[in-house]
Amino acid sequence: MSRTEMAPARARVASASDFKLEVVVLPVTDVDRAKRFYTALGWREDADFATSDDFRVVQVTPPGSAASVIFGTGVTSAAPGSVEDLQLTVLDIDRARDDLVARGVDVSEVFHDAGGVFHHAGTEARVAGPAPEHADYGSFASFRDPDGNGWLLQEIKVRLPGRESATTQYDDAADLAEALRRAAAAHGEHEARTGRADPDWPDWYAEYMVRERAGEELPT
Repeated sequence: MSRTEMAPARARVASASDFKLEVVVLPVTDVDRAKRFYTALGWREDADFATSDDFRVVQVTPPGSAASVIFGTGVTSAAPGSVEDLQLTVLDIDRARDDLVARGVDVSEVFHDAGGVFHHAGTEARVAGPAPEHADYGSFASFRDPDGNGWLLQEIKVRLPGRESATTQYDDAADLAEALRRAAAAHGEHEARTGRADPDWPDWYAEYMVRERAGEELPT
């Protein structure tokens, strides 16, 4: 599953002060077992290099992610399974959970936190079911890799202002299609208000979709 991208309405000038998360290092016991687990999730294998019996680096990348995961031999002194609550953002948490279950992963039921802000540590304050009305940032599901390193899914459809990435990203063709449908419906309302057909509808669609994914005020 590849990431579909659209250029933003205005190009963003790169800054020397940008700090982009590139890699998360996971401590594992059995490198081959970990590799089988993560590639079975559909994560892309980027590298598998060994320079000796004491040093091996495996890198995999989740679909649609700009950051990758590294594990191996001699790459970290952390205890295997000690990493908690690494977070994966998904558009549709129910669909994402079903995909993981189909791949043989033991995933928790979807839950939200009793406090409604962020999840507590461990399983404290978990309330069964998604956040009310599937509110963005509020619905979670959890799973672990064979060593016990912990992962969370978090559902986000529209990000809060200021939290958009440099490009407008869509997880896959289905995600992009849903965004196009929302833009088409909004554009139909726009034409009804103006009382005329809009020959520049591609520009309007693009502006709407970029603003929607960025959490900005939508065009009318």
